[in-house]
Amino acid sequence: MITLLLSSHAQRIWGERIAATVPPGTLSFLTAEEALAADGPSAADIAFMTREVTGRSSPTHPTPELQGFDAVVRKSPNLKWLQIHPAGAERPIYRELRARGVKVTTASGATAVTVAHSTLGAVIAINRRFPLLADAQRRHAWEPRLGERSPRDLAGQCAVIVGMGPIGQNIARLLAMLGMRSIGVRRTAQPVEPCERVVAYEGLHEVLPQADWLILCCPASPVTRGIANAAAFAAMPDGAHFVNVARGEVAVEKDVIAALQSGKLGGAYLDVFEREPLDPASPLWDLPNVLVSPHTASHSLGQNEAIFGIFLENLARFRAGQPLRNDVDKLA
Repeated sequence: MITLLLSSHAQRIWGERIAATVPPGTLSFLTAEEALAADGPSAADIAFMTREVTGRSSPTHPTPELQGFDAVVRKSPNLKWLQIHPAGAERPIYRELRARGVKVTTASGATAVTVAHSTLGAVIAINRRFPLLADAQRRHAWEPRLGERSPRDLAGQCAVIVGMGPIGQNIARLLAMLGMRSIGVRRTAQPVEPCERVVAYEGLHEVLPQADWLILCCPASPVTRGIANAAAFAAMPDGAHFVNVARGEVAVEKDVIAALQSGKLGGAYLDVFEREPLDPASPLWDLPNVLVSPHTASHSLGQNEAIFGIFLENLARFRAGQPLRNDVDKLA
């Protein structure tokens, strides 16, 4: 008998479908709410941390649901595997669990298409000056983008994409459809289609002078933290654009603001921030040609189902003693 820890919401939504994938009598459910209320250790053997547990949390503002789930996981001495819904596993508790020998698996790949679509939409919107057009519409102002105010053609522009996982690869493919070139940045310089070139992280500044667009979709790590900073923006062409669909801490927010205010950056799409929710007093809200997104680039009605599919695949692998998909220790 395996005991699965999950939220009461997840059990209501998926409990019957999970039970149907295993032989009768081999799996029992334990909700985080029940385990948190009980005294003593939790009996969980495996756990599924779904979006409603973490979705409204941020590194600086953990919700009670997340804090409760973390507490239960910490008092589960027999826990062997935790499936999480994000593509990245940067939170300290995941390192803590891995040090205990717990397998932590991510949902990498489940959001690759939606994040890439958000990025594609943002690149087109910013290039075609949609934020400025929307502002003119609110002011009832007829301001054609003509002459020197006309947007550059996207065909031929170069995107430097930092992070070549499923999200980065999907972004590169979509931009290629627009006639754009891509240079990939990752841990190694191993080639990745359809990027014309790939460099390691330490080679980023060599390619930034070509970057009409700097797009971040990398995990947060000691190597990537603060990688988009004043020096990086200074190395880019004047009027270049910036997209962050990675993590807030991989960009130095004050440097982003300064580059946008000075015109060094011509526009930006920002889905993540150093502190979330974004402070209502932040200048980012009111800067022209900036799209602010409340950490929702990956959201879609089908996202949870895709993540659930990865969990079911890993549950079958776990029961069969096979390697788990998206094992953080294997990806590290």
